[in-house]
Amino acid sequence: MIRGFHLADLFTLANASCGMASVFAAMTYLVLPSLGLFTLAAALVPLALVFDALDGRVARWRHAHSTLGRELDSLADVISFGVAPAALAYATGMRGGWDAAVLIYFVGCGVSRLARYNVTAEALSAGGDKVEYFEGTPIPSSLGLVVVLAVAAWTDRLGTALYFGSVELGLVLHPLVLMFALSGSLMISKTLRIPKL
Repeated sequence: MIRGFHLADLFTLANASCGMASVFAAMTYLVLPSLGLFTLAAALVPLALVFDALDGRVARWRHAHSTLGRELDSLADVISFGVAPAALAYATGMRGGWDAAVLIYFVGCGVSRLARYNVTAEALSAGGDKVEYFEGTPIPSSLGLVVVLAVAAWTDRLGTALYFGSVELGLVLHPLVLMFALSGSLMISKTLRIPKL
């Protein structure tokens, strides 16, 4: 199995490592709240994006595309751009029952979007090496959500001070979590086509 790995896969694993480190930092923030710890958790997501971009460039440079690499990339992206942003949202205070449902939906959309991409990538590339467009927004677009959460942290708007407060609908819902519902829905859209750069 290890013989199937290429140089680009090391960058992909760095992407996944940043995502997991972000999740661990978010979990630690729940026990030891500090702005520095939350900032670290948020900063690891754009760092994961850097590694995500580099793995593709290295694979093209070395002409080392593989099915294993594509699957590995998707798994890393689920961690860094699906699970990590959801963990950060939970750490900010979006811990109500409806919040959890929305965050689970968001991660599920990310997984579905990546699975669909992997299955259809060959057809979408029209026999070439590169897919011309994404169906739905790419999962790294969740970086925008992380930026909103980081701004909330820097402006001391976490926990009970979270933007838009909370509402009781049988279970607690923080309206800010709806940005995750929107992001997830855009990822699984089949009508939205985003050109791939």
